[in-house]
Amino acid sequence: MAGGQERILRRRIKSIQSTKKITKAMELIAASQIVRAQARIAASRPYQDGMARIVLETALGDPAAGNLLGMPERVERIALLAIAADRGLCGGYNTSVFRATERRLQRAGEDGVGVRLFTVGKKAQNYFRYRGQPVERSFLGMSDRPSFEDARSVAEAVLSPFAGGEVDQVLVVSTRFHSAGSQAVEERQLLPLDDPRAEQAAEDVSGDGTPAVPVRSGDSDELRLGYTEFEPDAESLLANLGPRAVESEVFSALLEGAAAFFTARQRAMAAATENAEELVKKYSRIMNRARQDTITTEIMEIVGGAEALRAGSETDEGGLVIQAGA
Repeated sequence: MAGGQERILRRRIKSIQSTKKITKAMELIAASQIVRAQARIAASRPYQDGMARIVLETALGDPAAGNLLGMPERVERIALLAIAADRGLCGGYNTSVFRATERRLQRAGEDGVGVRLFTVGKKAQNYFRYRGQPVERSFLGMSDRPSFEDARSVAEAVLSPFAGGEVDQVLVVSTRFHSAGSQAVEERQLLPLDDPRAEQAAEDVSGDGTPAVPVRSGDSDELRLGYTEFEPDAESLLANLGPRAVESEVFSALLEGAAAFFTARQRAMAAATENAEELVKKYSRIMNRARQDTITTEIMEIVGGAEALRAGSETDEGGLVIQAGA
């Protein structure tokens, strides 16, 4: 019985060691991908910031672009974009996005707001379809290494309903990558764009209600919104620049989601490797104990047999069992 248990434990230890090699390799691959993802985020930020600034300035110069800035006065229909991963084995990365999206869907249902759901990632598609939540369009195969073409297709899908007046607001639920040690799921408004005049008005009023003097750190940080001459006109520029700004925002969300995914996978695989090591130690102790029990049992059987032989030989010498001359 003990020998059979030892064989079972030996096979189990070998299986766990094989799994440990896989999780360790996945951990190292994810760690290398994090560096690449961070580099892509840093490379895309200048374009994203510059495009957002130009589009905001153009929108402020176009009187017909009122619905493109600020918060909509009344929200009856929204487009919700949930960005998750195509694969698992990444801890709570996907689950956090799903829960935030479900909370937003629940609030929209309570407020009587219609929702058109768009998803990025196979896990998000399967999750919401399994729960009976209609998904208007899903984008697959772009969560690990998204390209700008991927972002363009996603941006076109969510921009068309807004441009056609089918939805009043476009929201994005994704994981923001602040650093290698800090990622958080956020819900932010993609369309309409943020109106800097509302923020500036709040900053220009001090605590006692008197206007405050704005402070600028330099000419490079100053946004002279509303004092620009456009050629061609602002409306034509906005028709071309608006989609580019949305594409850059979506691309940034995809890049940050990819970096957060690899960070979550690296942590999950590191934890799995540590658990495998602990299991190997645990089963090794159990196997050694079983081996010791087997050896002890065999020694006891040998000693018992020897004692029986010794007792038998002493009886024979006394002439009580075997008779001479037989």
